[in-house]
Formats: sequence, C-alpha cells, structure tokens
Amino acid sequence: MLNAHTVAQVRAAEERLAAETGWDALMQRAARGLADALAAVPADETVLVLVGPGNNGGDALFAATHLLARGVAVDLALLDPDAVHAEGLAAAEAAGARRVSSPGDQRWCLDALFGIGARPGLEGRAGEWADWTHETDAHVVAVDVPSGVAVDTGATPGRHVRADRTVTFGTLKVCSIVGPAADAGGGEPPTLVDIGLGPHLDAPTVTSLEATDADLLRRHVPGAASHKYARGVVGVDAGSDAYAGAAHLCVAGAQSGLAGMVRFVGSDTLAARVVDRAPEVVHGRGRVQAWVVGPGAGDDVADQLAACLDDDVPLVVDAGALEHLPRPVAVPALLTPHAGELARLLDVERETVEADPLEHARRAAAHWDATVLLKGARTVVVAPDGRVAVNLSGTPWLGTAGSGDVLAGFAASLLAGGLDPFDAGRHAAFLHGAAGVHANPGGPFVAADVAAALPQTLAAFLAGSLEQVRAW
Repeated sequence: MLNAHTVAQVRAAEERLAAETGWDALMQRAARGLADALAAVPADETVLVLVGPGNNGGDALFAATHLLARGVAVDLALLDPDAVHAEGLAAAEAAGARRVSSPGDQRWCLDALFGIGARPGLEGRAGEWADWTHETDAHVVAVDVPSGVAVDTGATPGRHVRADRTVTFGTLKVCSIVGPAADAGGGEPPTLVDIGLGPHLDAPTVTSLEATDADLLRRHVPGAASHKYARGVVGVDAGSDAYAGAAHLCVAGAQSGLAGMVRFVGSDTLAARVVDRAPEVVHGRGRVQAWVVGPGAGDDVADQLAACLDDDVPLVVDAGALEHLPRPVAVPALLTPHAGELARLLDVERETVEADPLEHARRAAAHWDATVLLKGARTVVVAPDGRVAVNLSGTPWLGTAGSGDVLAGFAASLLAGGLDPFDAGRHAAFLHGAAGVHANPGGPFVAADVAAALPQTLAAFLAGSLEQVRAW
C-alpha cells in the first residue's frame, strides 16, 4: 500500500521526531538520502540547484556537499541570498559549489525552491525558473515536491516546476500520487527517503493499492461451503435498444468478480440477447445484494434508478442515472462519473474538475453522502467519511468505448460480495486497470478484452502473483 500524508501531518511528525534527534540530524538524514538517490549523476556532470529559503533549500545544499565529494560539479542559483539556509550554503560553498545568477545549459537540476509549506503557484523569478524547467532538456529532480503545486490536493493552479523525478522524505505527500501535480513530479511515485518519520505519522490521508494488497479481498473469496446465493447476487439494470452493448459489457464485468449470480433487468428483447451471449444470467427481478444502474440507459433511467433504490441494497450508479440522484442517496452507493459527468452534476466546467479532481470528488461525496469514483488517468475514490484512495494501475489504452460499463459491473459484483462502496471502488479501479494492462500488453484492445482479462487478473491478485499493473 502506498500511503500519503498532508502537510500538517508531516509537520507534526517532524516535530515529534526532531524532539528525539534534533533538527540538524533530521536535515542531514534527508541530505544524505537525497544525494544517494542521485547516484546516477555522472562524476563529470554539473548539477544546478535552484535554492529557495528554509529547510528545503538546506536539504539540497547539504546534499550538494556529498555530490561534490564524489566529483560532481554543483552550481547554486539562489532565489533570495538573504533568506537562504546559511549553514547549508556555507557548507556547499566550502566544498566547492559556485554561485550562478540563473539557470543555464546544465543537464541536471535539483528543484529546491520551496518545500511542502509554500502556497501553490510561483511568481517573479521563481516563476521564471519554473518556466525554465518546462522548456529545458535538463533532467529535473524535485526535492520533496515540485515547487508551486498544491501539496494537499494535487492541483496545479499556477506556475510550477515540471520535474522528471521526485525524491521525497519520510512519506509520500498527497500531490505525490494525486493528479495533476503527480504528473508534474515525474508521473511515477517518488523515490522515498526514510528519515525515521514512520513511527510518528498518523493514519494516511490518501492510500493507493499495490499488487501485494489482496488481504481484504481474500476475506471475501468463496469458501468450501459457498453457493451462488452465499457469494452474492448482483442485479444489472443497464443498456437500452440504442445502447445494447452497454448491457453486455456491464454484465461481463459483473460476472468477473465475487458475485455468484447475475440478474438482468431490461426489455425482453434485450434480455434475450444478453442471455444468449451469457447463458448464466437470469432475466427478471429477484433478490439481489447489489445493483448497478445507468450504463447505456434510455429515457426511463430515472424510473430504473428509483426501482433499484427501492430494494434498499447497495448500488453502483453510472452514466445517465447520475443525473437523477436523490440527495442524499439513501443506500450505500458508489457513483462512477468521469470528469465531464461530474462537472455537469456540480455545475462547473470539465476543465475545472480536471484541474482539481480530488477537491471536486470530495464535494460530490459530501453532497450526495455517497462514495465517488471519479474516473481518469489517476482515478480518485472518495468516501463520505473522508477516506481517499487514488488508483495508479492502468494504461492509456483503457480510454476505449465501453470500458466504464465493464468497471461499473465489476464494482457492483464486489459490492454484492460484501465489500463496502469505498473498498469496492478502489479494488475495482485497481483490478480494472491491471486487466487493461494484461488484455494486450503495449497495444490496443476493446472493452470486452478487459472483461475477459478480469477473472485471471483477480486470481493473480489473490494469489500474490500479479505482476505489471501500470503501463504509462
């Protein structure tokens, strides 16, 4: 599990640790770890350090002394010489670092302008240097976080550094894995330097599943005495004459999870087509443990949603059904909008949601008292009780017609199998993304291929043998 913490949580943990070790020892640990993380820099290269005020700059300045000791030249561009970490500057210059007025043609750069405490958005000379990181061919490494991003939300509301890689200390920050700031930090999770912060940290604010995190799901797999009803029955109210494919794909997703049976509700004509392709499906209403409603729905989607709500069981609400949600949703619910759908629900522009997905998912979760799975390159899952997960599995090839229908059905199967909406959402997003990677590694596929890959992906996850889950 990847864990990320807020600025306040990190500051509190640092205070507790520094009370034991002292602040100087803490900085030296960070500096040593940062220098070790830069072991790939050739000895005949020059590293430009963009030095801001405070401890973030101090970490980089002391790291510079280690680089200089192994033959790497270091140039220091000081944002404000009067506010620089004095001891760090003295140590770096004594070791042989030289001052420069601004970035030049260096091929390596350390962004130590600001750490986790700065306001998002850079101005003046800091903004100009941030612009340089977007334009240069230099390999830029952010120290702790890319300067200028919103650390606690992952937004990028102004000028900010664009790094190829991030080295962070103690724990991941929210912006380390939540977009769009995570992409400004290099895309991959940062290199984490252990400075001893772990025992002093509170519970993480954001988590992200990894391939070794199947413990919760293992508790819900069928046992020796299980039968189809004990495993859970998922009801699918999806598709229409205009979008018959959505019914097939949603059913395929529902058949790929924990549930032992799928009931399909739809017109006789559509049901006949569904059962013809999936003979295990039962047509007609009956007792279910979870519903999925909305994918490919027609004009009667409001009535479909109302009927599902009347059953008083958990449900997944997708696509057209989202526009008819009661407030609050009266049953445990997982809402699965993409950015455009959530923008319409919140009466904002799509670009506004994409610029700060975590904040808008939180707004929606609070507004409807339901878990929100906001689909995207970094899918965010937010529960109304404050839990947050971000999904890092997947491939750009998942942006294909019907992929969301498969995800909705699969999530409903996890709900029917006993998971709560938050756990169903984060596991569904993770396994759906991993199935996309394995459907056709490195190449195109269709949504039906993802559904076909899900059972084996789930089995590998449970067995602890799931390998590649991300292909960006």
